[in-house]
Amino acid sequence: MAIQSHSEAPLDTVGSGPVFAIVSGEASGDTLGADLIRALKRLFPNASFEGVGGPKMVAEGFVSHYQMDRLSVMGLIEPLKRLPELLRMRRNIIQRYSDNPPSAFIGIDSPDFNLGIEKALHSAGVKTVHYVSPSVWAWRQGRIKNIKRSVDLMLCLLPFEESFYLQHDVPVAFVGHPLAGQIPQRPNTSEARSRLDIDQDRPLLTLMPGSRASEVELMAELFLKVASGLLKTYPQLQFVIPAANADRHRQLVEILAGYPQLPVRLLEQQSLLAMEAADAVLLTSGTTALEAMLLKKPMVVSYRLGNISYKLIKPFIKTPYASIPNLLANKMLVPELIQEEATLENLTAEVITALDSNSRDQLEAEFDQLHNQINLDSGNCAAAAIGKLIGHSKTSNLEKAAAE
Repeated sequence: MAIQSHSEAPLDTVGSGPVFAIVSGEASGDTLGADLIRALKRLFPNASFEGVGGPKMVAEGFVSHYQMDRLSVMGLIEPLKRLPELLRMRRNIIQRYSDNPPSAFIGIDSPDFNLGIEKALHSAGVKTVHYVSPSVWAWRQGRIKNIKRSVDLMLCLLPFEESFYLQHDVPVAFVGHPLAGQIPQRPNTSEARSRLDIDQDRPLLTLMPGSRASEVELMAELFLKVASGLLKTYPQLQFVIPAANADRHRQLVEILAGYPQLPVRLLEQQSLLAMEAADAVLLTSGTTALEAMLLKKPMVVSYRLGNISYKLIKPFIKTPYASIPNLLANKMLVPELIQEEATLENLTAEVITALDSNSRDQLEAEFDQLHNQINLDSGNCAAAAIGKLIGHSKTSNLEKAAAE
């Protein structure tokens, strides 16, 4: 469904509540968007919300003009296949909110799509917010110049991101990561195993090969080979794989058909529960590493890209670490095996170490500190910062609630 341009009065009309235009292109952004909408409703009871979002945002009264999954593309090559559609969507969104300016435009993640919209609307005088910093601190740092020309406010989830933006004079607010409040400080491994009907007395390794088809294609077979080799050392070892969605479940069923002797339990979703039940996690780098950290689980982080994509990206990488736990700790807290280092031998050795309980207490203590560092009331913090941006005079109570 295309967004139609309108020539009627501006969206934020006299006597009505503010209108917030929000564009999210990922399931994680849908969760953030729903949380933000709830917080903005507390600050602006008569507000309305529209743009592009998923089912969680829609459940909060959000009006979505496109299906959110049309924006869910990744990499350098893959988006080119959908480029005409994506450009048409972006033009329509820019036209709509240039003709009918909202109180603020909020792009949630999806920086390749949203920053172009934000830049055009910012030039047109619309207040623009970007929620979830792109990894500009890690690679292609020259993008900060474009971000500075595009946004009135950057909302970042991690403290080292705030420092980076302050160094470049970009208005920023660190709002914490919502997962830190959603995941309990102390995981209950026994209960998680009971809920999944997993043997309490045998060690469990959870395999997380990714949420995208390309990630699973590159990582799943490698992880399964690691699992097969580990059975020689740990004959009692159990394995579980939570499929991110129905498509990944079908994909993994096909891959697992090549490993009929491997005792793997394939789940439909339930990734947090599968990690909570584990003794250790072998995972593809991404938000999963943060989730495993919050669940206080020893982990081995790995990642592979297509050779062409990796060769194009590698010269622009500016950070010594790939995973969020290591970036937060500013040290190699958990092992990272990326691209050519992601071999069967290397991964197997690191997983054996992760399954060893000798260093578990120290690791959990460090994970605890990092958990507390990012455990803010993200929705209220973000809403308060947006309220300040648009000149709302009653944000202090929300800021106080967020701080508490």
